[in-house]
Amino acid sequence: MNAPARIEPTHPPAIAAVLAEIGDVPVITEEKVVRRKSRDFFWYSPILNVELAEKAADIIVIPRNEADILTLVRACVKHRVPITPRGGATGNYGQAVPIERGVLLDMTGFSEIEWVKPGRVRCGAGIMIGKLDAELKAHGQESRLHPSTKRTATIGGFVAGGSGGVGSVTYGGLREPGNILAARIITVEEGPRVIELRGDAAQKINRAYGTTGIITVLEMPLAPAWPWYDVIVAFDDFPKLLDAGYAAAKADGVVKKLMSGIAWPLPDYFGALKPYCPAGKHILACMISEASLESFRDIVEPMGGTITLQTPTREESGSVPLYEYTWNHTTLQMLKADRSVTYLQCLYPHDRVRESILETAAMFPDELIPHCEFIRFGGNLSASALPVIRYTTKERLYEIINAHEAHGVMIANPHVISLEDGSRHKRVDADQAGFKAEIDPYGLLNPGKMRSYVPAKK
Repeated sequence: MNAPARIEPTHPPAIAAVLAEIGDVPVITEEKVVRRKSRDFFWYSPILNVELAEKAADIIVIPRNEADILTLVRACVKHRVPITPRGGATGNYGQAVPIERGVLLDMTGFSEIEWVKPGRVRCGAGIMIGKLDAELKAHGQESRLHPSTKRTATIGGFVAGGSGGVGSVTYGGLREPGNILAARIITVEEGPRVIELRGDAAQKINRAYGTTGIITVLEMPLAPAWPWYDVIVAFDDFPKLLDAGYAAAKADGVVKKLMSGIAWPLPDYFGALKPYCPAGKHILACMISEASLESFRDIVEPMGGTITLQTPTREESGSVPLYEYTWNHTTLQMLKADRSVTYLQCLYPHDRVRESILETAAMFPDELIPHCEFIRFGGNLSASALPVIRYTTKERLYEIINAHEAHGVMIANPHVISLEDGSRHKRVDADQAGFKAEIDPYGLLNPGKMRSYVPAKK
């Protein structure tokens, strides 16, 4: 049995009271560890890197089961101590950073798989997605969607803090009906409840940054575990790359998981992949099923593409899968060499994807390097984008954001911490805000992330 955490004289009275009341629930109080685990990848943003640099929790609590969480919640509600849930902390805009100190709730102990059935799985929210897929492979299945941080991200963190990723070219994002089947959550009130949200109701916790309940279990849809191949196609001309990528993404008979258009010079920062990224060439980075390789080649080669790499996807230790050069890993590859750059998150109108990408890139030829991800959004083929931006000032960054929006490109701003300001729709969905009032009346869950929420109780 774990010994009770030591209560230091430096702990605020409310934290000391919580520690005294939670018994043998595992806790970390060492300041350096707490500070390190209170961070995510917000430093991708030079703006957030200043705003969040000094933010940290008071303590970390590592629950072993739901009973531990219920014990903690009762104590935190009693003493009005904030709780910020944390998974793998792979987010990019401070989703898991405690703004008002309090408890950082490390959910990685919730890593059991309850069951696997054809087309679905029920598992603990703290399981790493890479580990989950490794277990699912024995059943001939895999996750439909995962972030480029698959090997270090938890499924709960992905659902609470993400939106799409690898697989979105086929299945769309997490917001699409059927991409989250159910969620089991714990409320934060005097008498905490365990609630099951099924179907559309589960969207109440999607991309809410843990503000609408502590997720303990998820039920997610699965896809067949195809033999995937990493494929790189080089192009002399970026518009031709866009045409080929769009055509391949639209080809319903081609089984694919990833379709990323990456403009030069970004591939010059791709380390071990550089031999497959010819100088001056733009690349289409793809994951294609083995059975569809020939059909894929028949699309891209006549459109000016040259296949430079075609190899089975490898995810074991020591290997680097191609998806770790796409989505926001593309930004990371350049950040390793140049910390002065940052990025945006864009969604192009589905009826003018090519034109919109080229139009906005032409507006900022010396500041923006195009990078787009073909996806399905609302039933239409479109493209999300994480263009790399050469950062100068906050004011200039917002000029670039405003110019995109003026040209019909929706921006999910990654340089802000609140749901309202970062949302493509500039507000928190009313259902999420209303649900929060029911399950977190004191506003103790990740306070500061849903800035429009006014606590229903004091």
